[in-house]
Amino acid sequence: MVELRHSISIGSRGSSSPIKRDGDLSPLIPDSQPNDDDDHDRYSSKDRDRPFWYHFHSICPFFNDDARFSPHNSRICLVFLLLLLLAGLISVLSIVNRLNAPYLCRKDGIVLHCPHVKESPSLWENPFSATTSWKPCAEHRDGGMSNLPSENETAGYIFIHAEGGLNQQRIAICNAVAVAKIMNATLILPVLKQDQIWKDQTKFEDIFDVDHFIDYLKDDVRIVRDIPKWFTDKSELFTSIRRTVKNIPKYAPAQFYIDNVLPRLKEKKIMALKPFVDRLGYDNVPPEINRLRCRVNYHALKFLPEIEQMADLLASRMRNRTGSSNPYMALHLRFEKGMVGLSFCDFVGTREEKAIMAEYRKKEWPRRYKNGSHLWQLALQKRKEGRCPLEPGEVAVLLRGMGYPKETQIYVASGQVYGGHNRMAPLRNMFPNLVTKEELATKEELVGFRKHVTSLAALDFLVCLKSDVFVMTHGGNFAKLIIGARRYMGHRQKSIKPDKGLMAKSFGDPYVGWATFVEDVVVTHQTRAGLPEETFPNYDLWENPLTPCMCKA
Repeated sequence: MVELRHSISIGSRGSSSPIKRDGDLSPLIPDSQPNDDDDHDRYSSKDRDRPFWYHFHSICPFFNDDARFSPHNSRICLVFLLLLLLAGLISVLSIVNRLNAPYLCRKDGIVLHCPHVKESPSLWENPFSATTSWKPCAEHRDGGMSNLPSENETAGYIFIHAEGGLNQQRIAICNAVAVAKIMNATLILPVLKQDQIWKDQTKFEDIFDVDHFIDYLKDDVRIVRDIPKWFTDKSELFTSIRRTVKNIPKYAPAQFYIDNVLPRLKEKKIMALKPFVDRLGYDNVPPEINRLRCRVNYHALKFLPEIEQMADLLASRMRNRTGSSNPYMALHLRFEKGMVGLSFCDFVGTREEKAIMAEYRKKEWPRRYKNGSHLWQLALQKRKEGRCPLEPGEVAVLLRGMGYPKETQIYVASGQVYGGHNRMAPLRNMFPNLVTKEELATKEELVGFRKHVTSLAALDFLVCLKSDVFVMTHGGNFAKLIIGARRYMGHRQKSIKPDKGLMAKSFGDPYVGWATFVEDVVVTHQTRAGLPEETFPNYDLWENPLTPCMCKA
């Protein structure tokens, strides 16, 4: 066998030689003189075996000592050189662009893919290299001097009621400014409307700094504090059909206002828009209008100084609860009775508790409740899809799985938790350093804020905004405005959006061990911490202000 391999290797070396010896011909090849075709095949085969530079040397006269060359070859050489230089330039540019490309997570279906970073993961902040690519730029104006017409020269006055809770009202105010800009109208300072849940009589000036609001936007939109004096019948607004536009669809494009509302405004000179919740879209309006909405949200709408100061005090107390400087987490725990009922999800509890909740749902949402026979299947489906609020005990397990220790300082922004102390017990047992604003401040310090429910909500909003880590447990305007603002401030602060579908799957599988659960939680939530994320059709501007309101750093 060794001799056979040796003879084969010798034979192969012999056959590769260009000089043919007598007797070297294979018995399968006839013993005859080669013709021209054989010569051509042999030489073309040798050409193929020669390196690339050999052909380049033979074609290009600049690299050939032979003075005899054709002009045709020189032209080929020049073209070849140009193509080579172009390919090199493109390669260099692509490498530079890749190195200078901003950090951006991209969606693939429901999965979010983020660029890899070399930094070790931190419990308290996002990787530095992931947070330096973008900067806020909504405060910048596109033009120079303001060319706004005077109040009397605009298309007319528009008036809205900002309905709902504080954060829904905030969004309505931003949209009202944008709509006034679209129609070149004067905006009457919005009225914060009482609703059946909040039952609050707060005025705009009770919560926001009106002077700053009007002054900051003076180059964008005309804003007046009250209905003009020449319009005497103020009660006619919102009561008269002739003075109210009621057919505005949800997420309407800018063109809808130009085609349908502006003509009526020019005719009547003053119009009320009702209802005005989510009545302006995101990706169907010009980019400068979305930038204006961010300008209102992040720069023009400031809380009153006393609210800001109290929030700073609460945040400072959170950072010094251990006697020395410590980071703190803010947890938006949405597990109030109304939220539990509205979710139509099933939660752990006694038969008596479940019967009481069923009666509550039947009373509050009779059309959805019907006879109740379909609700069990609906509850299972919603939990599987991750559409149910996380219970306090589930939140505790999630945070421990992420690696947060028992000593973590947690500020809880929440209403009255459904189930009271018993429902909160698992969370408090696992994280005993759990406090609310009522526990951080004295009754005397909060007495001035209890006049308005929205003032207390504003304190929660600001303390959550200033936290090192923010964790939401269910959707809503509060959470998405917090996450959006923290992204706008530079993406450095962690804003964790739990994967409730993963939680439901893990809690429903008795064979999932703790080590597997921890690995799943850590890996999944590395991309759910408020990192720069690309926008997509029908994206939510308030949660992700990246494209219209932030620029590459």
